[in-house]
Amino acid sequence: MINALLAEELAKRHRVTVLTSSGPGLSPMGVENNVRVVRVPVYFRRNQATANLISMLMYLLMAIREGGHLLKHESFDVINTHFALPSGPVGQWLSRRAGIPNVLSLHGGDLYDPSKFTSPHRHPVLRIWIRRLIRRADRVIGQSTNTLNNLKQYYLPQLDAIRIPLGIKRPKIEAGDRKSYGIPEDEVLLVTVGRLIARKAIHQLLILMKSFRDLKIRLLVIGTGPQEEQLRRDSQQIGINNKVQFLGQVSESEKFRILQMSDIYVSTSQHEGFGMVFLEAMACGIPVICYDYGGQTDFLKDQKNGYLIPLNNLKEFEARCLFLVQNQSLRKKMGQDNSRRVEELFIDRCAEQYESIFYEVIDGRR
Repeated sequence: MINALLAEELAKRHRVTVLTSSGPGLSPMGVENNVRVVRVPVYFRRNQATANLISMLMYLLMAIREGGHLLKHESFDVINTHFALPSGPVGQWLSRRAGIPNVLSLHGGDLYDPSKFTSPHRHPVLRIWIRRLIRRADRVIGQSTNTLNNLKQYYLPQLDAIRIPLGIKRPKIEAGDRKSYGIPEDEVLLVTVGRLIARKAIHQLLILMKSFRDLKIRLLVIGTGPQEEQLRRDSQQIGINNKVQFLGQVSESEKFRILQMSDIYVSTSQHEGFGMVFLEAMACGIPVICYDYGGQTDFLKDQKNGYLIPLNNLKEFEARCLFLVQNQSLRKKMGQDNSRRVEELFIDRCAEQYESIFYEVIDGRR
């Protein structure tokens, strides 16, 4: 169980198997970019973007069964489990059965999600379960300072975990053509990417666009999710449907084309454990405006490569956004700063740090 980009980078030098969940149109087993991928069926899952309690329990059972089958027929050196729940128990069980080390990677939402009643930090039983998983892991990695702080605050204050930022591929795609999206050249493009769920608070961006409806500003929303239809209705109801384009789920290449033709990346997400999309925006050379709460504060600096706004201060968010819209030279300067800063956050740097940890825990078991 391992992050897909990290798996691809490690597969350049090692044999990597990824155990994950299945989805519509996906083969149960195959090789992708030199990575063997084994997908287990997840029953009672309503859609690919979200999961419910029953589907997570089903994944746990199916993954343990399939993982046991893998261990029976071949040997592995190390397990890298991503997310405390629902993957954590799977990695821990396989680690004990095979007698090999387990490196547990925490991604933020598996510890703390303020938008969900089901967030583990709110429930004593889940907190106890996660504490046991963390204690039994050979090493614990968090993707951001925020994730490590939440780990200490809600679970194990004394734990000495390691921070390794996630990484992205170096984009090698040219900007898209605005005409093909029906966008005039003189409009300032705001863009946001992510699942359309409560935590992303996309409705706040609609409120923002209502304030901007008399200006040459357009918002592009990339992604899908359970709130999509309601957001479309809200957009039409408040009279901004001609200022907001919902592009749905797009390919990775199209996503980068859209990012590179945009002017400002905006996010009203209530919390991000790390925020890969912020890195993608940085790599495309555009400034970022978001809240100052989450893992992105490790690499986004207020007034340097964008603006970090106090959580849910939409009035300041609007003011900063309008200021940046009206200052093309500042947008360019911040975008250039992002292009420099992101050099330390590409996937090859991330993989090197993970390799070092893997070798360390393997040697420690000998």
